[in-house]
Amino acid sequence: GINAEYMGSQQIYMEDNEKYHAESVAPLLEPMIAQILLEKPDDVLTFMVDWLKKESKKRQRAGSEDENSSDEEEEEVPANIPQKKPGATKVRNAISAEAYGDWNKKEDFKARVIPKTEEQKIKIRNKLKVSFIFSALTAKEIEVVVDAMEEKIFKPGDAVITQGDEGDNLYVIEEGKLSCHRRFAKDQEPKFLKEYQPGEAFGELALLYNAPRAATIVAKTNSILYSLDRATFSNIVKEAAIKKREKYEEFLKSVKIFSTIEPYEMTKIMDAVKPVEFAAGTQIIKEGDVGDVFFLLESGEAYATKLLPGQKEPQKVMDYKKGAYFGELALIRGTPRAASVFAKSDCVCLTLDRHSFKRLLGPLDDLLKRNTSIYAQFADKI
Repeated sequence: GINAEYMGSQQIYMEDNEKYHAESVAPLLEPMIAQILLEKPDDVLTFMVDWLKKESKKRQRAGSEDENSSDEEEEEVPANIPQKKPGATKVRNAISAEAYGDWNKKEDFKARVIPKTEEQKIKIRNKLKVSFIFSALTAKEIEVVVDAMEEKIFKPGDAVITQGDEGDNLYVIEEGKLSCHRRFAKDQEPKFLKEYQPGEAFGELALLYNAPRAATIVAKTNSILYSLDRATFSNIVKEAAIKKREKYEEFLKSVKIFSTIEPYEMTKIMDAVKPVEFAAGTQIIKEGDVGDVFFLLESGEAYATKLLPGQKEPQKVMDYKKGAYFGELALIRGTPRAASVFAKSDCVCLTLDRHSFKRLLGPLDDLLKRNTSIYAQFADKI
């Protein structure tokens, strides 16, 4: 009797917490978190305090206004936060609150299974391998995601997602090109942000942070996408994706060449980089080889050597520590590797392939070329 009474009180306690979270906490914090992720302020604490003060004033004014006040007199939501559709908050908060119950353990989750051919499964697996958002999953989890994905076909001009809408799916591009636009203020024209290519994923922010769509993405060509539902994403992908993105964001912000990168561009770089480990003494790149990869040293130390005129053995020309980068010259110039690089200690490098380098770091060519003058002191031309 005592045990049953205890279990009953615990259930009531959990239900009360869930209700309080859904009705009082989530509606306040979720828009603020979405805004923080969009703006990436340097001083997050001050940003949160200011945001909460504005929200408090907004609610005080709303409480004192007459219910018949016109829409024109209402204060707009803070810039960049799309308003949720009426009636949608309760549904989203219920989903968010699922994470708090023992009834929602990952091992109890049953993902949907969408029938597909083996050829389709192979295509999806190949796309997931190159997508950052899925890179932390185990082989078993990958198969769950593959089974849960559904093929979607879009024609030119079709909107896949629309800014301000609720988000229920993440998309991975199999074929086609799509354009991404965002309206930064109510009266402004949407601004073009980027073009999505096969292998890229989008729509994860709405699922990661329970926020409305942050941009509109429209098909430019006939496109084939694979969609992943919110339930599978939340139970299989979400935790690993958040941890990995936070980890790389902190590191990339510490790299000087990225200090002027827009938050949205930084997100794309985080999605594209892939970690590679090198044991001490390992050769990372070889002088004279074709260069197809750019390296950012996340941890450890490395050094570069070059065979200089009149020398029989390669000479050390550069030392690298955490936050340094190398391999950029071959990609910028389209020439063979100018030097060899070795791991001085055990190293972890974040890498970008040639396509991602040109697409994401093209505007940084001038900054990246600065290393040329440093190398040049050791040779007339490299």
